[in-house]
Amino acid sequence: MGYTKKQRTLDIIKLLKKEYPDAGCSLEYDDAWKLLVSVRLAAQCTDARVNVVVEDLYAKFPDINALAEAAVEEIEEIVKPCGLGHSKARDISACMRQLRDVYDSRVPEDFDALLKLPGVGRKSANLIMGDVFGKPAIVTDTHCIRLVNRMGLVDGIKEPKKVEMALWKLVPPEEGSDFCHRLVYHGRAVCTARTKPHCEECCLKDVCKRVL
Repeated sequence: MGYTKKQRTLDIIKLLKKEYPDAGCSLEYDDAWKLLVSVRLAAQCTDARVNVVVEDLYAKFPDINALAEAAVEEIEEIVKPCGLGHSKARDISACMRQLRDVYDSRVPEDFDALLKLPGVGRKSANLIMGDVFGKPAIVTDTHCIRLVNRMGLVDGIKEPKKVEMALWKLVPPEEGSDFCHRLVYHGRAVCTARTKPHCEECCLKDVCKRVL
């Protein structure tokens, strides 16, 4: 029967766990709503920059209600270093208003409810489900999509939702969230996008389809 995708996935999970035992979300937050804000700001921006910018944002608007009542222009002025300032500020404002008005200023613990929040897509909703609520989650960011294609877990699929659905069939539910965080670490350090991947020093070289 040969080496199946499921076997390769389980081997990769095991090896990445050994290589990056403490991998977690690189966006800093101490409340669920703050992760919602950060993940919206992180689109086409580095997590490191987001972590700096949100400090100024929360210094001026320290809670959901303050952000919900803030003018979009005031939010935009602070978040514009993250790029796409107007659309991000508009989404954050609308999202915080919805949390305040519909969910009693709490982030809903339901995937479909999260998807209905302004500016929240499947990637963000999965991140919240996995990191905040400890539920099964698969976050298909650019690192995840690039790596699972290279490794041979999916075959030439680039659309995030299709990659996510393929991975649900391969990754044990309890491993999904941490697996995706470890892919980010590995994608930054070894299986890089802008340079040739460092296959010779990769902990996955014995199981990766690109190398075999």
